[in-house]
Amino acid sequence: MLQEVSLGQKSLADYTHIAGKELTEHIRALAEPLKGQRILHVSATAFGGGVSEILYTIVPLMRDAGLDAHWHVIFGKEEFFNATKLLHNSLQGAEETLSEEQWELFDEINAINADGLQGEWDTIVVHDPQPIGLRRGASEKSRNWIWRCHIDLSEPNPAPIARLQPLIEEYDATVWHMPVYVPNGMNGNGGIRIIPPAIDPLSPKNMAFSPDDAAFVCHQFGIDVDRPLITQVSRFDPWKDPIGVIDAYRLVHEQMPDVQLALVGSMATDDPEGWEFFQHTVEYADADPDIKILNNLNNVGAIEVNAFQSQSDVCLQKSIREGFGLTVTEALWKGRPTVAGNVGGIPLQIEDGKSGFLVDSPDACAQRCIEILADPELGKRLGRAGKEYARREFLSPRLLRDWLQLFGELDT
Repeated sequence: MLQEVSLGQKSLADYTHIAGKELTEHIRALAEPLKGQRILHVSATAFGGGVSEILYTIVPLMRDAGLDAHWHVIFGKEEFFNATKLLHNSLQGAEETLSEEQWELFDEINAINADGLQGEWDTIVVHDPQPIGLRRGASEKSRNWIWRCHIDLSEPNPAPIARLQPLIEEYDATVWHMPVYVPNGMNGNGGIRIIPPAIDPLSPKNMAFSPDDAAFVCHQFGIDVDRPLITQVSRFDPWKDPIGVIDAYRLVHEQMPDVQLALVGSMATDDPEGWEFFQHTVEYADADPDIKILNNLNNVGAIEVNAFQSQSDVCLQKSIREGFGLTVTEALWKGRPTVAGNVGGIPLQIEDGKSGFLVDSPDACAQRCIEILADPELGKRLGRAGKEYARREFLSPRLLRDWLQLFGELDT
């Protein structure tokens, strides 16, 4: 059997002062005809990454709206997650892809999970490639099936997408961050929907944090709170480019020797490659005392991430490939000036020069950091614009509205 994720309670009413009364009332109207429907979300892991963060909020909000919503995670073993990490990278363009033996393991684990899927559902939402075979193996378990893709498939390695596309097209609907992520020639029974992700503004990671509290937490991890701080929060993954972040920091440090860098991330159970790259990043930092490299094994959780982002003079997301980059929205929501890679879903969140800066290289990243650090008023102006845009477009109530609209459309 798949494992059910235990969830806390959320109330849509608590978000009204942020999202506005009009959106809240629209959500209630959309939810009314769907009350009592059984909705299941299925993902690869319950922690470490944007998908799980979204589901910890959106599933309880669906329950508050009257749906019987649940979240299950699949069974997998190390060899399977090694293969799916390789699959993830190759779907984003990496040349290396799965061997025939790995594809056989992929199919085998998906079949096991399909056999273990319990219950009868109105809609099952399958998140990302790891459990994509569930619909083929358990189609009778739900009236509607949705595949939700959280990664950039605009330029995939041809071999894996050719293998997966027939599975994708069996779903009643597919959901993507952006139109450009949809593979060429993609068809689907119920069509393609574009729904960007969102953050929870009331979660411990994003709730309002006083400057004194943020400084206190950062001080516990060796940050000198009287000196400038640059922070990137992300997985330790080549696509997130922590090596390029260190290169940019070193360029900034040449002109501003007081600057400090924090690389903060969580290690996910479905990302065995992450441990190897984490160690590579530590080695590349070369024991620089002003580079702090932290993860959840250092007791860095949601509160600590909030503190680092809130304390930072500049937040980075210098990705070279990115599905969306929720850490950008997190930084914007906290009113922090943000410099990020001009890739994937990041340009949806940042209007270059108005709500942040988009960059294509460590040199450009360093230059933008220097501009912000040298001009506090520029940082404040970027921060205010970014926060308001995040409030309008990338918070959980808007995402809930979009999901309810889709469920309603599939029921008509």
